[in-house]
Amino acid sequence: MRTTAHTLPAVVRELIDENPFACRAVLQVVSLGWSTEVPTAAVSCEAQPRLLVNRGFVESHCRTETELKALLLHEFLHVLLRHTESRGPLSDEQHIAWDAVINALIHRSMGPEYSALMSRYYAEETGVRRLLRPPRERESGRGRSAEENLISSAWQGLYVTGRLVADDIEGIARDLARAGRGFGETLLLGDHDAARGAGATEKPITGALREALDRALSTMNGSGIWREPRTGVLAAELTSLRAMQQHESDVRLWRAETLAVLRRHLSPDRRAAKQLEADAEYRLPVLGASDRRAFARALWSPLIPDSAWPHAAPLARASAQVYLDVSGSMHAEMPHIVALLARLGGMIRRPFWAFSDTVVPARIEDGRLVADTTGGTSMRCVLQHLAKTRPRAAVVVTDGWIEPLTSTEVKAAAATRLHAIVTREGSPFALSKAGIPYTQLRRIPA
Repeated sequence: MRTTAHTLPAVVRELIDENPFACRAVLQVVSLGWSTEVPTAAVSCEAQPRLLVNRGFVESHCRTETELKALLLHEFLHVLLRHTESRGPLSDEQHIAWDAVINALIHRSMGPEYSALMSRYYAEETGVRRLLRPPRERESGRGRSAEENLISSAWQGLYVTGRLVADDIEGIARDLARAGRGFGETLLLGDHDAARGAGATEKPITGALREALDRALSTMNGSGIWREPRTGVLAAELTSLRAMQQHESDVRLWRAETLAVLRRHLSPDRRAAKQLEADAEYRLPVLGASDRRAFARALWSPLIPDSAWPHAAPLARASAQVYLDVSGSMHAEMPHIVALLARLGGMIRRPFWAFSDTVVPARIEDGRLVADTTGGTSMRCVLQHLAKTRPRAAVVVTDGWIEPLTSTEVKAAAATRLHAIVTREGSPFALSKAGIPYTQLRRIPA
């Protein structure tokens, strides 16, 4: 791969934008530079951390910028492991185990284009060091010896299913070492010398780099690297972190599903004049000031890249009306639903409407719904309001605990495509009996 002074900054900018493995936090605090001080790549642990890359190694072994990205991701994961698993000098088994797991993570998450560097670089390795690259097609079956079968099974667990982690590979390497199998002499990717113990010059990770690694870890949580870390992030802290991340994941899933339901039933009026504008973009082979990635690519690419040019696209004014049940039992879901409605503002008629036993205008202020309402819950007042205003579409968000409705009251609002969204703890029975279509939400995580 041919490199220039601009290659490394351009590739790092792309990695920051793509942010695999939450590497953005670290890449934003390090300075960049080509250096012969390191054999492959390394991050220096100092007040102003530096990401150093050996230019000769890149030009000899990386064929594409994707493979250079793989080398940088490998070093980022190395630094993360050193930060979380600082247990003193590492054994040869641990070096191989960490590298194998890192390479497998990159292969499974980013694909064979990224792991192509490892496939070529470690192509001639034997024994446990073969796990430093993905298996070739002919290597996926059973071998002719117990060792071959062990390596084949480990390949599957590392690069396909992700079942095996560093502890497992360390155990396999140790067993093979006892059987007299060496570990080879090929230079490993990443900065291994800093963690070798006697004579090593590694400094404690402090300051901005430590904070960046903490942010990366809080996003990544070390999944797929170890069973449980022994030091660094303690087991109890990691358990708490995983529980918090699981809760955040559950909330995001609830929001995504609820947003999908809202989008389905908040239809803009296609016959209305296109009086609104939305941000959009078109792409041309002409550099634009707003497309930083295209500009960076143009610094080293012989071809002018396509650049994004923003413009305003016309939209039809919305016709959907939203009615929000503000009775006491809606307090848990309401802040989340209001936040989702704020994201769909271009598809909803203003004002919002709030109802208890009357329908009144409502507004969103600082993420809260503000309305003057009375107690109780009545669907009858919503149907009367629909019969009077006659929107094409309307959504009612309610707990479903409403009074019995007559067919005459429901037919009065038949000109409106009406859909009810019912909270998980609510009851859709009365809505169903009245013939009003509804969707019941999942339970919102506590």
